[in-house]
Amino acid sequence: MNTRNYKKMILNQNELSRIRSAHPSKDIKGKEGRELQGKKIVLCITGSVAAYKAIDMARILIRHGADVYPVMSNSSKLITAEIMQWATGNNVVTKLTGNLEHIFLADKNRSDLILVYPCTANTLGKFANGIDDTTVTSVLAVALGSKIPIFVAPAMHESMYTNEIIRKNIGLLKTVGTKFLAPSLVEGKAKIIEPDQALLSILRELKWSHLSIPLKGKKILITTGSTVEHIDPIRVITNLSSGKMGYALAEEASYSGAQVSLISGRVSQPHPILVNKNILNVSTTEEMRSAVISELSSKRFDVAIFCAAVTDFAPVRPSTNKIMTDKGKIVLHLSPTPKVIDQVRQYSKNKELFLVAFKAEHRVSSSYLIDRAYHKMHECGADMVIANDLGRKGCGAGSDQSEVFIVDKQMKVIHFSLQNKNIIARKILRRISQRFR
Repeated sequence: MNTRNYKKMILNQNELSRIRSAHPSKDIKGKEGRELQGKKIVLCITGSVAAYKAIDMARILIRHGADVYPVMSNSSKLITAEIMQWATGNNVVTKLTGNLEHIFLADKNRSDLILVYPCTANTLGKFANGIDDTTVTSVLAVALGSKIPIFVAPAMHESMYTNEIIRKNIGLLKTVGTKFLAPSLVEGKAKIIEPDQALLSILRELKWSHLSIPLKGKKILITTGSTVEHIDPIRVITNLSSGKMGYALAEEASYSGAQVSLISGRVSQPHPILVNKNILNVSTTEEMRSAVISELSSKRFDVAIFCAAVTDFAPVRPSTNKIMTDKGKIVLHLSPTPKVIDQVRQYSKNKELFLVAFKAEHRVSSSYLIDRAYHKMHECGADMVIANDLGRKGCGAGSDQSEVFIVDKQMKVIHFSLQNKNIIARKILRRISQRFR
């Protein structure tokens, strides 16, 4: 055996030993993305009944590439250290010893972020007043002094969360840089933020959008929401769409530094992130078409993403007066509306515009969904099609989550499993951004 082959064999054996020595829970690392690759996150768990959600929180962080190190207070009895060791593949700190665990985890440059998930009123009060008599509060005291980002996810009764002392403690901690992941106030409880929503805030804190999606300065046109066609002055035909995916794409593109123009049909609720941004509100399919043509012919866009659910049919003769119900049955004659996306290439000032279409189906097989996406691509001249099945569990219109298949001209298919729409939006934009690398 020559020297080169011998060295190669040794390297392969070392790699095999490293893989075999890794905890099995590390197998999921980076499976849903590498946004947090190389990041060390300390997950602090307190004595809330919501502590069981820390398992999911740890796993979603790992699935996006992070190394998670759990710290548990003595009052955290709902889950065990063994469970968190299984969930993260790392040893769990349950008490401070001569190894100075709080210094090892939270001193300067030791970790990238501290997450308290969940945080009780008791821990919140101690942290705000400099009391560090638990493992968690000691880690927080060190992290605050070393300027490591700290995120706190409260979980308690609503009356506790809204009392004046808690509010003052939260206000005090905010003044020293602590960030709070607001709970949902429902059923008399301040319920902890869901793991996927917490992940979004963490990704933004660690600047994933800006660093991983090179779209800064790019001009992007996005359509979202649904259009309507009138039967009479107060009744309409429409498609079911909340507009959430389009707004998620606009939001994440803005975070990445892109210049976003949004044409919005009807949506389930206004989106606070994009208030005062460049938004054109439309109602009918013709208004959507006119707005798209106006934007494309007056500005030079790099990317156009057609996420809107444009109504496919319109009444041939809509009534100018309200149709009275005492007339009994009525016959409604419908004609197909023009496909707005089919006119993009004709009016675009940029002949190299990167065009992204969406294709929705209902309760179909994955292979059929992908075939329909390819058909859509050739039909409208898109560079990429995002296909989703609204009939799948968790994917219905108005859901905060989605499962999608991305197909492109190179016959490549990428599947993103069910997850938060903002995370899906980031991944879509990352695929689009490869065009500009």
